[in-house]
Amino acid sequence: MTTREFVSVFRSTKKLDTYIYVRRGQDWQELPEGLRSIFGLPAHAMDLLLTPDKKLARTTGEEVLNALEDKGFFLQMPEEQDTYIVDFKRKVEQHKK
Repeated sequence: MTTREFVSVFRSTKKLDTYIYVRRGQDWQELPEGLRSIFGLPAHAMDLLLTPDKKLARTTGEEVLNALEDKGFFLQMPEEQDTYIVDFKRKVEQHKK
């Protein structure tokens, strides 16, 4: 895992309280097509320098950095709507096929 990374955070225009963290300057087309179609047009929320010890509202810098290294993105979805999360993940999987 990298010790720090500049990241951009985008808000989903289709899904309430859904955000995606990517490396700053990353091409949106590099993300999986299924994720892009379900997420909708990205609305820029902020840029930040992320370190493993950074505490975020619903996650940690370490978790985001690990996801960026493994998948190239970190998807943050609302916690309080369990069926919403299951449906969202199911739609992403269906678009991959």
